Parts: sequence; C-alpha cells; structure tokens
Amino acid sequence: MSEQIIEGAPAPDAEENRRQVLYWRLLARLFDPEEQAGLESASLAVVEDIGLPSALLDPGASVDSVVQRHPELAAEFDGLMAPEPDEDGGRDRAAEVRRAALVSKVLLNVFATGSGTVTAEQLARWQSDAGWLERAMGCRPGELRGGRGGGGGNRAGGGPGVSPTGTGFGGPTPDLSRLIPEIGPELGSLEAGLVKRMHLREVLADPALASQLTPSMSLIEQLLRDKDNLSGVALANAKSLIRRYVDEVAQVLRTQVEKATVGDIDRSVPPKRVFRNLDLDRTIWKNLTNWDPEGERLYVDRLYYRHTSRRTTPQRLIVVVDQSGSMVDSMVNCTILASIFAGLPKVDVHLIAYDTQALDLTPWAHDPFETLLRTKLGGGTDGTVAMALAQPKIAEPRNTVVVWISDFYEWRTEELFESMAAVHRSGAKFIPVGSVTSSGRGSVNPWFREKFKDLGTPVISGHIKKLVHELKTFLT
Repeated sequence: MSEQIIEGAPAPDAEENRRQVLYWRLLARLFDPEEQAGLESASLAVVEDIGLPSALLDPGASVDSVVQRHPELAAEFDGLMAPEPDEDGGRDRAAEVRRAALVSKVLLNVFATGSGTVTAEQLARWQSDAGWLERAMGCRPGELRGGRGGGGGNRAGGGPGVSPTGTGFGGPTPDLSRLIPEIGPELGSLEAGLVKRMHLREVLADPALASQLTPSMSLIEQLLRDKDNLSGVALANAKSLIRRYVDEVAQVLRTQVEKATVGDIDRSVPPKRVFRNLDLDRTIWKNLTNWDPEGERLYVDRLYYRHTSRRTTPQRLIVVVDQSGSMVDSMVNCTILASIFAGLPKVDVHLIAYDTQALDLTPWAHDPFETLLRTKLGGGTDGTVAMALAQPKIAEPRNTVVVWISDFYEWRTEELFESMAAVHRSGAKFIPVGSVTSSGRGSVNPWFREKFKDLGTPVISGHIKKLVHELKTFLT
C-alpha cells in the first residue's frame, strides 16, 4: 500500500527547487553578510549546472565585469525584471532558474551596500550596478535615481517584492517594473548613504580619484552642502562635477521644453515667400486646371506657401524654490529649468530661492551652474520672505505665472497661504508644486494640499515632466 502511494505521488519539481535555492541565498546574503555554506554550495552547483559563470555568485564582481567576460549575458539583463507575458500561458522552468540567477546578482550588488568607508571606486561600481538594475527594470541607467527616499543609505533590505514565495518572486518571473515609483527613491537613498560614507573632500583633492566619480543627484547634494569648505583642486573638481551634471540634465529638459512651448500657427501673418516654405502639393492641386496634356506640362499661375509664424506672447515666469534641506533635488532641477525658459524668446524669467531668508537669483537665472553655486542649502522654511520678493514682480497679473515649489511645511502657514490666494485672485496663474524630482515622489503638508484644492489650484505631482506640461498652456 505504501509503495502505491509513493508511486502515485507527484514528482518534486527540481527546477522550482533550484530557483528557490537561489532566492533564499539572495535573502540570506542581503540580511547577513556572512556566508551560509549550505546555500553557497547549493547555489554554485545550480549556476554551474545551467551553464552560467560562477562569477554571478561573487559579491565582489560587478555586473560590468561579468558582462565583459561573458558579453552574451548583456542582452539577458535588459528587461530582465519587466518580462513579457507568455502568450500560451506556459512556463519554461529552466529559463526561470536562469533568470533567478541573474536577478539575484543584480539585486545583491545593489542592495547589499555593506558598512564602513566607501571609496570612489566602490561608489562608481555601485552606480554602474544600479544602472544595470534600472536596465533590468526596463529603464535607462540613471532614470530612477532622481528621487529621494526616506531613511539612511545602508539598508540591506530588498524592499517590496523580494520574497522567494510571496507575490514578488512567487510567479514565473519577478516583475519589479510595477514598483518603479517605490524603487526609484530607494536607489536615491542608497546612493546618498554611500556618498555620505565617503571621505569626499580627500577624494576631490585627488584628480585621479575625482575622475572616477559619476555625477548624480546624491553627489551634487553633498557638493553643494560642502562647497564653502572646499578650496583649490578640490573646489575645482567639485565645480567640474556640478557643471557636468547640470549639462546632462539640461540637455534632457531642453528637449522637453522645446517640444512643449511651440505655439499655434498664426495665420494672420502672411507666409514668407521663400523656397523652404513652398507648399508644393497645394501649388500643384490649385493649378491642375492649367495642365497641358499635349505638351505634358503644368503651367503655374500662383505659388502657395506654408504659414510658419507662430503665436507667442511675452510672458513673465516667476519661479520660487524652497532651498531647505528636504528640497535639494527640486532646487537643482528648477534652476536648470528656469535657465532653459530664460533662453526662450519673449519669456521673462525671475528666480527666487528661500529658506528663512530669500535670495533673488534672477541675474543668474540663465546660468544654472552659477545659480547653484550661490545657493545655501539647509535651514528652516519661511515662505513669507520669498513672497515679499515675488509680489512686486507681478506687474501684469494676467500675463504672469508663479510656480511655487516646496513641501509647504512652513512656519507662518496661514499668512503665507493668504498671500498666495491673493496672487491667484489677482489673475496671475499660481502653480503649487510638491517637489520636482525624476521619480515624482515627494511629501506635501496636508493642510496646504487641502487649501490649494479648495482654492482651485491643486498641488501638481512632483514629476518635472508634468511641470513642463503645465507651463505649456500658459506659454503658448
């Protein structure tokens, strides 16, 4: 009888067991840096048996180094955690084990950040591995790290979805693409923690070490906070990193702004009669009655040209940015955004930064690099001092937009809100923005959020693309 029961029982799923071994090893290494001999040996046997390099299990090997030795793996990492659904509903269990090994490598390299001092080389390697994680989630390297997560940067948890039997890894392939809004800020937080653990001043003083640094929001924040304590070679390297980051972000934002600020065709303005504006199709169509079938020639009585003039109205854009410690990424993004708008024709840009004091940065609004060097991050928040600078600039309310970027955790809340409501009632367009980050994640004072909603000017999401889109209707 017992033999019949054993024969009738389902055979254990060897591939499923292999996959679970790899994920249990991942969790063990994330929460405890000490090796678990049994899991290590079992994982090594699995990896070698499926034809993958043993370097995938080496915590000291970057994803870059693995791909350099095994270039055929590069394509497998792309979109690894944003899998396409199987059309036939079937499961390739052998392929799932292979993906589990690659997923474990990326997650372990990114989320197991260790402790102690971080070198420039280690930061560069982590940034590269984080780029591979972003690629695995279907994003571009660096795309998710603009947000700021809470907590320190030395977290060893995999975050939501990292469970070998739960909803994250319990399915055929872990799909973390749906967790992008949460993972983006966490990556930013991890990177910030690594930067804080560096002896940044010593690194900046050594040109060879400084050249290994890759500009990022976390690094720029530290440089801006510490710029007054730098001098000589260290200050020059810091400025170079800030400028590189500003130029990279500006290139992306400039494209978005140029696409968003093209006005409608103004048909009241006669088209310029130049060859590049010639509307050939319309010219032929309108002159078809002049076709000579015998000579096979078309005689043209009139040329038609395209209208290219677009409606543009001089506008005043006042950008007010909270430069307190919680709004660093917004400060960086908005100074760059203001400089781009300042370069557009017929847009008069004014830039104000504030904490407990306000600073009119309008003379440098066209140059975000110089603007950032004049900011002083940190401190408290008192928006009334910024409003005192902004209100006199509203000469023609109907022709003015005020973009106010802050988390709105203010000292004199009611006084500030009443002045904002007065700006709105004057006819100026008032746009409150919670934060301006690449991820769009940010905290906003609930009291202000409700007040702005009642006023009819709700706080817009902090994603910078949404701010550009909101300004489009005003500037066109």
